[in-house]
Amino acid sequence: MAKVKSKWVCMECGYETAGYLGKCPECGAWGTITEEVQFNSKPASPVHEFINNEKPELLKDIHIGEEVRISTNISEFDRILGGGLVQGSLVLVAGDPGIGKSTILLQTSGELCKNNKKVLYVSAEESASQLKLRAQRLSINSDKLYVYPQTSLENIKSQIEEIVPDIVVIDSIQAIYSQNVSSSAGSVSQIRECTNLLMHIAKSKNITVIVIGHVTKDGSIAGPKILEHMVDTVIYFEGDKYKSYRMLRSMKNRFGNTSEVGIFEMHSNGLKEVTNPNELFLNERSQISVPGSAIIVTNEGTRPLLVEIQALVGTTPYPSPRRVTNGVDTGRVLQILAVLEKRVGLNLSKQDVYVNVTGGIDVSEPAADLGIALSVATCARDVVVDSQTVIIGEIGLSGEIHPVNNIEKRLNEAVMSGFKKAIIPYANKTKDDRIEIVPVKRLIDAISACVSRQ
Repeated sequence: MAKVKSKWVCMECGYETAGYLGKCPECGAWGTITEEVQFNSKPASPVHEFINNEKPELLKDIHIGEEVRISTNISEFDRILGGGLVQGSLVLVAGDPGIGKSTILLQTSGELCKNNKKVLYVSAEESASQLKLRAQRLSINSDKLYVYPQTSLENIKSQIEEIVPDIVVIDSIQAIYSQNVSSSAGSVSQIRECTNLLMHIAKSKNITVIVIGHVTKDGSIAGPKILEHMVDTVIYFEGDKYKSYRMLRSMKNRFGNTSEVGIFEMHSNGLKEVTNPNELFLNERSQISVPGSAIIVTNEGTRPLLVEIQALVGTTPYPSPRRVTNGVDTGRVLQILAVLEKRVGLNLSKQDVYVNVTGGIDVSEPAADLGIALSVATCARDVVVDSQTVIIGEIGLSGEIHPVNNIEKRLNEAVMSGFKKAIIPYANKTKDDRIEIVPVKRLIDAISACVSRQ
């Protein structure tokens, strides 16, 4: 019987040590070193089978085939991929349990088969009959979709060589194990080795490989950080479990724009594309104007989105007032509140302030600053923002309004959604006959320009 021993591995960088350490000496992360049980006997790594013997060639002599990208027939998915799947690429899709990762990839597999592509769907967590039930619910029935319930990477590799598919889906990378690594499935060593082998398969055989990854409690992808560095594209599947819509967000893409967002809505027969996300985010907006509400235009990748910012300000019964945010950075909101107090004279020292982004979307760009400030100011003074006005602008510490990028796209989206007025930074001043544009230099000017007394 082989002797069992353990080692300690950093989940961030893969550093190995004989004992536990609170801080990783390689990457400096705290609390990331975990124990792995392994055996003394360890077979050789199979990566040597994929050694590339090609010689260097001039860039001008490299020929690119006509079909570099493969369309998934799902426009929202193609958007975040940069136009479709790239042949020979390795794509990582991560998200919370039950969010819909397997559903979207099974739907994508069915659409790819309609394009005469051969797909191998490897399920390490479900049986073939369970996948069949999901496929029936999604109305997927193709003679080019192969289902393979398997956890052994060596067996998966042999089936790839036999079937020679165009696309391989691995569901999920944490459940796959390699016989060349003695630790258990899901460990740092297993995830690193399996991803490395899949990467070599994708590059050497020009096969697109899509892997599903789990996330930890803090929302990061389970496994070593090197996993995200090895793949070509990292996509997060986000969503509110209490609502029906889901968002695919591109966090890394070597072949397209990052921070792109694709929006879907969950139905009983699968995920449906949301072609007009502004209608989704604004459909619950009250038709009656109330204090503390402002519409902003935020950019998600190359797509402008209209989002409602709501604020609630009230006298606090506690010695220290509360600052609660949802969908925006708390530190950014605290900075905006300080500017309101110092530059506008709005006393919030004895007021609770709540800021919320409706629809569950997270807004991180500074162009939302002016909308947050106006929603707080109007609620505190019990006035309303014109319901036909959109707010765009970044706020500096002295109360000045800084310019933002892509102002033309933002204004065009506001016009298409029926808005009549836009408050924008003075440095972004432009002319547009379709909408009234009010350029402002300071925060106090923006407050005066957009409110209307009841």
